[in-house]
Amino acid sequence: MALDKGLDNVAVHWPRTNQYYDPVAPAEFVDFGEIADRPEIAAPTGALALHIAKTGTVRATAYTELVDLLLGLEGVLYATEAAAEDEDPVIDPDGCAWIAGGLERFVEGHQEYGDLVTFDSVAGVMRAAISGGRLAEQQMRWLDSRLEAMRDESGNAPHWTFARTELVVLAGFYRRCAERGFAVFADY
Repeated sequence: MALDKGLDNVAVHWPRTNQYYDPVAPAEFVDFGEIADRPEIAAPTGALALHIAKTGTVRATAYTELVDLLLGLEGVLYATEAAAEDEDPVIDPDGCAWIAGGLERFVEGHQEYGDLVTFDSVAGVMRAAISGGRLAEQQMRWLDSRLEAMRDESGNAPHWTFARTELVVLAGFYRRCAERGFAVFADY
C-alpha cells in the first residue's frame, strides 16, 4: 500500500449493505458551509469546511502526520489496521469518535498557544498533557523519540502549520460521522 498518494476520508453508511459502501449524501454536512462564510475564518479553515459541505469528504493527506502523532499510531486516517486484517480500509463510528475526541482534546489544550498550530506548539501541548499523567517519564521518552523521528536529516522540524480552527472543523467531521453512525472510507 502506498501511503504517499493523496488520501480522501469519505463519509459512508455503516455497516455496508452490499459489496460497496454507500457514500453519505453531502446534505448531511451542509451546515459546514456556514463556517466558510464567516469573515473571521482563516482561508484553510474555510476551504476545508466548504469541501466537507459539498462532498462529505475530507482531503486527509495534509493531516495524517499530525493525527498519527496526536493519537500515537501510524496510518490512522488511512485505516491501516483494518486494511492489514484484509478488511476494507474503513474507520467505524467508534473509531471516528476516538479520532474526534483526540483532536478535540488537542484543540482545547492548544488554546494557550494561540491559533497557529506548528510542530513546536504540538510538542508543547503534548508534553504538558503527558507530564501530569501516569508513566509520564516513559511517555515523555516515547514522545521525544517520535518527535525526533519526524525531523529531517538536518534536524529540521516538519514545515506544516494549521489554524486551530481548521482542526476544530476536522474534528467536527469525525464527530458528525460518529454521532450519526457513519463510517469513514479511506480512499487513496
